[in-house]
Amino acid sequence: MAATVFYLDEIPPVGEIAVLDGPEGRHAATVRRIRVGEPITLSDGAGLVAESEVVAAGRDRLELKVLDRVLAAPVSPAVTVVQALPKSERSELAVELATEAGADGIVPWQAARCVSNWEAKARKGADKWRAAARAAARQSRRPYIPEVAELHRTADVLDTVRKTVADNGIAVALHESGASRFVDLPFDEAARIVLIVGPEGGLDDSELTALEAAGARIALLGPTVLRTSTAAAVALGALGALTPRW
Repeated sequence: MAATVFYLDEIPPVGEIAVLDGPEGRHAATVRRIRVGEPITLSDGAGLVAESEVVAAGRDRLELKVLDRVLAAPVSPAVTVVQALPKSERSELAVELATEAGADGIVPWQAARCVSNWEAKARKGADKWRAAARAAARQSRRPYIPEVAELHRTADVLDTVRKTVADNGIAVALHESGASRFVDLPFDEAARIVLIVGPEGGLDDSELTALEAAGARIALLGPTVLRTSTAAAVALGALGALTPRW
């Protein structure tokens, strides 16, 4: 069984002692009850991975000897999920599922039909998503924690689409009206991919028109209607099989 992953901003060289404290150390020592002699994988969340062994354990911290360090290669093509804000009870679930499914970046979007509104609490909402992404990355033992952007308005999303297309990438808005099937798009030729997921009420006509004008493909993901909180994870799973990501 693979060692548990915990995140540390700076990982010492091989042979030196790393100190895991703060929330990560408290979770490791108090919640997981990790003890001396147990293996732990450390990561800085940006690709650096270190195998280590616990040499001392306190109530809310661990000391670990670094045994080996490697830099994990990022997957390609990179996938950014533009996620319209779900209802509050499903908001962080969308981030967790997308992270576990391999999203490289997550963009919260205040779409027209979003029930949730972050206008007065954009920073707080983004910080909650970052915490959810970090926890999900740890759970799925990822060497990279997906970057969660600040709140985007529709104009910001359209700029992202244009830049992606200009850089030989593909932007796809998932929608039941799509003339193309998701699995038929030329993802193997894309330098990077942007997935756009609408809110519970769906993308409105003006958003669909603007996204298509900016260069996004409107595509049908599959035969069933998915919740906004699960659509990105399903699409990421399909991309794992359709591209070299897996």
